Amino acid sequence: MEPSSANDRTTYMTDMEKCIKRLESEGYTDQYRVENNRMVSMENKGKKYKPDEVVAVNFFRFEGPSNPDDMSILYAIETTDGRKGTLVDAYGIYADEKTGEFFQSVEIHKKVNKDTPS
Repeated sequence: MEPSSANDRTTYMTDMEKCIKRLESEGYTDQYRVENNRMVSMENKGKKYKPDEVVAVNFFRFEGPSNPDDMSILYAIETTDGRKGTLVDAYGIYADEKTGEFFQSVEIHKKVNKDTPS
């Protein structure tokens, strides 16, 4: 069973490109990166957010098909001013330290499928 939106239950996706396209179809069209402890919009360069102005409504982890070290994480993000977008970071030993520090202060949700056994 696949969820119908970023706020839905556990996501069973293996292809990051398909996941990003799906999120874009749901309005998550902005792209972000972290610099100087602020999340910066890549679409609207002047727009910067502090951790308390951001909620990661879901996140998706991906592992490379041939190398388990080739991992990444995709965040579906909503901001306090109503913008929605995504941020991609490496996961594990290749993760960006500054992005990791930023997200330690961000409210992060991961919806769990109520039908999934514990």
